Amino acid sequence: MLNVAILNGGRGAATLISALLQREGLHVTSIVNAYDDGKSTGEIRRFFKMLGPSDVRKVQELMLPHNDPNYAAHLHWFRYRYPIGIDRPQVLAELADFAAGRRDELVGVRSGNRSVTDGLRRYVGEFLRGLALIEPVMGMTFDFDDCSIMNCIYAGAFLTYGRNIEDAALSIDRLFRLRGTALPTSIEDKKLMALRENGEVLYTEAEIVELRSNVLIERVYLLDQILDRDRFERLSVDQRRSYLDLHHTFVGVSPGVERALRQADIIIYAPGTQHSSLYPTYFTRGLASAIAENRRAFKVFITNIGADYETPSYKASDYIRGAFRYLTLSNPRGYEMGHFFDICLINTSRLKADETYVALDEENYLDLPVERALGDFENVAKPGQHDGDKVVNEMLRRRETSDALSARISL
Repeated sequence: MLNVAILNGGRGAATLISALLQREGLHVTSIVNAYDDGKSTGEIRRFFKMLGPSDVRKVQELMLPHNDPNYAAHLHWFRYRYPIGIDRPQVLAELADFAAGRRDELVGVRSGNRSVTDGLRRYVGEFLRGLALIEPVMGMTFDFDDCSIMNCIYAGAFLTYGRNIEDAALSIDRLFRLRGTALPTSIEDKKLMALRENGEVLYTEAEIVELRSNVLIERVYLLDQILDRDRFERLSVDQRRSYLDLHHTFVGVSPGVERALRQADIIIYAPGTQHSSLYPTYFTRGLASAIAENRRAFKVFITNIGADYETPSYKASDYIRGAFRYLTLSNPRGYEMGHFFDICLINTSRLKADETYVALDEENYLDLPVERALGDFENVAKPGQHDGDKVVNEMLRRRETSDALSARISL
C-alpha cells in the first residue's frame, strides 16, 4: 500500500483525487485549508467560531464509497442546500424531530444504515443545542438560506469533539466509511486576507476567490479577526503592509496532516487557485519541514493548465516559484527546492482555441533543480482541465523510474 498525500483546494483537484481513488494499492489523504468564509460557510464560522468545513466536505463527497447501498442518500446530504426563503421555524422543528428520533428523514431522505443515522442525530442535536445558546449571546438568528446541511452537521461534530475540526473531519470519515481521508491543514481559526500590488486589501477569503481583476496579489495573510474596513482604509499602503506583517500568524500544522506527510510515499502539489487555496496551506508552520524531512517520498508538482484572475500573468515557472516562496515563509531553515519537488508536470496541449493557457517559459527553469515532465495532461472532454488518469499514469511511471534508478545507484 502506497500512502499518497495531496495538497489541494476543495474541488480544484477533483479529477485527480477521483483518479487516485480508483487505483488499487493507494491510500489517499487530501490536505485542504479551511479558511473559506463565503455563503453558508461564513454563517457557520460567524456563529460557531470555527474554521470553514466546506472544502473538506467537498473532498469527502468525492470519497463516499460508490458501492454503499445508501450512496444516493449520503450523496444527497453532502450536496443539499436549503432553498432561499426557507421557513426557519420549520427547519428547526424538522431538525429537532430528527435529532430526537421522531423522524428518520433528514432533508427529505433517510439512510438504511442505522449507525450513520444515529451519528447524524447526535451531531444535529449538538448543532441545535449550540445554536440555542449562541444566538441569544450574539443577538442574531442563524440564516438557513442556501445553507449546506452538512455544514450544520460539521458544526455539531465540531462541538462534539471539543471544538477540534480535525477530529470532526475524522469522525465524518469514520461515519461514512470514506475511501480516503480529508484533513484540514490546521485547527486554528484564523481569517484569510490579501494585499494586492496596488495597495488594495481583500478582507475575506470570499473576496479573494471572487476577484475579477488583473492586478496581482502581493501576499496573503492570516489574522485573528476580520479588520474594520472603514478604519483600515484610512491607512497608507505602507502602513497597511506593516500592520499585516505585524499581525500575520503562522498557524501550526494539524497532527494528522503532519503524520500523513511524514508517512507519505508520494506527495502531490495539486493545481488550483494559488492565493485562496494553496498558498495558505503551504505557509502553515511545520508543513514544510514534514515534507522536506521525508526523504523517501516522491514529490510531484502539477502546474496549472489555464490562467485565472488570481494569477492572470503567471507563466509555468511562476507556479513552482510561488509554491517555494510560501513553503519557506514560515521556516527559516534554508530549505532548497530539491527538498520539496522531484518533478514538475507541465501540460503542453492546446485543445481549446479560446482558453487562456499557461505559457511554458523554458528560460526561467535554467536555475531550477527540478526535473520537468512535459506532455498532454489535458482532459479531452473538458478542455482547460487536467485529465486525472493521464496525470496519475505519468506520475506513477516517473516514480517507478526514479525508484529503479535509485536502486541501481545504491548497488
